[in-house]
Amino acid sequence: MSPVWLVTGAGGMLGRDVLAKLAAEGVDAVAADRAALDVADPAAVAAAFAEHRPAVVVNCAAWTAVDDAESQEEAALRVNGTGPAVLAEACRENGAVLLQVSTDYVFAGDADKPYAEDEATAPRSAYGRTKLAGERAVLETLPETGYVVRTAWLYGAGGGNFVRTMIKLEGIKETLDVVDDQRGQPTWTVDLADRLVALGRAALAGDAPAGVYHGTSGGETTWFGFTREIFRLLGADPERVRPTTSEAFVRPAPRPAYSVLGHDRWAAAGIAPLRDWHEALTEAFDALVAAERG
Repeated sequence: MSPVWLVTGAGGMLGRDVLAKLAAEGVDAVAADRAALDVADPAAVAAAFAEHRPAVVVNCAAWTAVDDAESQEEAALRVNGTGPAVLAEACRENGAVLLQVSTDYVFAGDADKPYAEDEATAPRSAYGRTKLAGERAVLETLPETGYVVRTAWLYGAGGGNFVRTMIKLEGIKETLDVVDDQRGQPTWTVDLADRLVALGRAALAGDAPAGVYHGTSGGETTWFGFTREIFRLLGADPERVRPTTSEAFVRPAPRPAYSVLGHDRWAAAGIAPLRDWHEALTEAFDALVAAERG
């Protein structure tokens, strides 16, 4: 009997691609979206484990409204901190592996070289603090079978995201002013899903050390550079995209100026890190345009 995988947050952009990857590989997977499973409810989680007996849990459930978390930190913490803690305890009691998806926001965002997996964390936002709480719960409860995979700048066909927004705006705006003082790694959810599944398989086989991994694409750019590449792939003039600073788009939650993550830990699991962001975006692009333009 093949091991069952439980995917929480299954209705989201990443959750959908994880399920698609598992289906493509013939893995028995249970999809649990927000309506089906409240990850912060111990009784609900216990019932899900009793019914499905998962060997691997991929937790894609998250409060991702970064700005709203500033005024609703308690609500965000319930999803991002309590949820992973509850799942981790259930995994401990049932001998299951947990893959917890986290974020670059756990760092201060003021570095000048890629953040290593063991770099000191220092979140500057409520969102970052709540995600760090989830990380710590998983690593403390599951020192041998808990995996934290930090990601950033996610885009995909299955939900709203920066790429789809820029595709839309290209058709209705003559010019766009885009921030050029925040650096990061655009990451396709399909690529991240592939690595999450590979990591889960390696964990089951005993080939992947538990702990923190960084699931972002190779290379780096700014939102301005990212948008210019989107315009180029659309066949639009990249000169229509103009650089500006973060001061032009003040938000309730501070944005990291530097979100570039290092990927050295994958080698310990025998898994290659994600490919360069240019290559991934090029492959993803037709599906993104189709999703946005119908």
